[in-house]
Amino acid sequence: MGKYFGTDGFRGEANVGLTVENAFRVGRFLGWYCGQQNPGQACRVVIGKDTRRSSYMFEYALVAGLTASGADAYLLHVTTTPSVSYVVRTERFDCGIMISASHNPYYDNGIKVINGKGEKLEESVIVKIEDYLDGKTGEIPLATREKIGRTVDYAAGRNRYIGYLISLATRSFKGKRIGLDCANGSSSSVAKNVFDALGAETHVINSSPDGFNINTDCGSTHIDGLRKFVRENGLDVGFAYDGDADRCLAVDEDGNLVDGDKILYVCGKYMKENGTLVGNTVVTTVMSNFGLYKAFDREGIRYEKTAVGDKYVYENMSKNGYVLGGEQSGHIIFSKYETTGDGIVTSLKIMEAMLEKKETLGKLASEVTIYPQVLKNVRVADKEAAQNDPAVLAEARQVADLLGDTGRILLRPSGTEPVIRVMVEAESDALCEKYADRVVRVLEDRAGER
Repeated sequence: MGKYFGTDGFRGEANVGLTVENAFRVGRFLGWYCGQQNPGQACRVVIGKDTRRSSYMFEYALVAGLTASGADAYLLHVTTTPSVSYVVRTERFDCGIMISASHNPYYDNGIKVINGKGEKLEESVIVKIEDYLDGKTGEIPLATREKIGRTVDYAAGRNRYIGYLISLATRSFKGKRIGLDCANGSSSSVAKNVFDALGAETHVINSSPDGFNINTDCGSTHIDGLRKFVRENGLDVGFAYDGDADRCLAVDEDGNLVDGDKILYVCGKYMKENGTLVGNTVVTTVMSNFGLYKAFDREGIRYEKTAVGDKYVYENMSKNGYVLGGEQSGHIIFSKYETTGDGIVTSLKIMEAMLEKKETLGKLASEVTIYPQVLKNVRVADKEAAQNDPAVLAEARQVADLLGDTGRILLRPSGTEPVIRVMVEAESDALCEKYADRVVRVLEDRAGER
């Protein structure tokens, strides 16, 4: 991760951690840099945004920077992150920008940059952007006269993406009563159109964004509202998205949560059965539940584990040719269809498994037993030293030996704080607490902040 750009873009509180000056300069650099890669051609950048009040401010700042450097800016307006990725790679744009802080509260925002392949921007280019932001490189010349870029209304790109989503369904959804929680975010402009076109009886909540209510007590990070809605209205299934709709969590017919791990199992098993699970492997992160791995073992499905972040999941998938991967949080990647997590695609693939197998989501997901989990954070003076402390490692090994094949322990440094996260999964909450506390005590004694 860089100084400004983390695993999912440049993110911070609007006009505090991420300012309009930052956005303008990111636009200036990208407009110039893309132009350098294809001399003699105007750089083409497509921009989408979520529903936050500050997204409009950042959109205009980015456009000013891009056009001042000679690039043409194509505006998708309010749309999802995966739609930007789709438009970039199918319509040959030089890069794409999504203005969103994903599942964060409304007062935060972010700039996600997508390369010409529809993938997250390479680290080597991020370093160049950050050097420019810090004034370590020379100033970029302003475009003049006919070289100044233009702005193009490109809502048609979003409409083509909606058509693409509709084309992915293998069966009609007629007769299915489906609930959608749009988190007052980007999916408000897309999701209902897709499900209606496929014949579903679509029931939507949290689809009236006002600039301030994105992710507020709704969406994939606050699933209880959808659980209640599905139960009270007797729906067949429910899907909840986050602010920019690259995540999806599901709710079964009884209102039970089906998280990213269970989605990976349902879709992975279905794909294995129909011969489309390339390499018979699903890519997960180290934070996936132990119960998922036990279920995969039972079904003879292999799995790989990456660092936390859908960026790392996709890198593994791309390197090895795997077609399914994701996170417990609902970032699920079907690489045959998308180069990033796509909440609506995830919904469609869950529906496909349900319809083709003629089963409820509750029945399909019930085959996974999720193990109790506890996660404790310990503030430390030095993350690397704490992570490698011999006494801490010895205690963690003892806990792992005691758990055997009935659970696991994981020590992981935070990417943004001076914190070591201690995660334990076991057969009961009491065991999780007991074993986590053992390691936490040693960590605090050996490496805790004084």
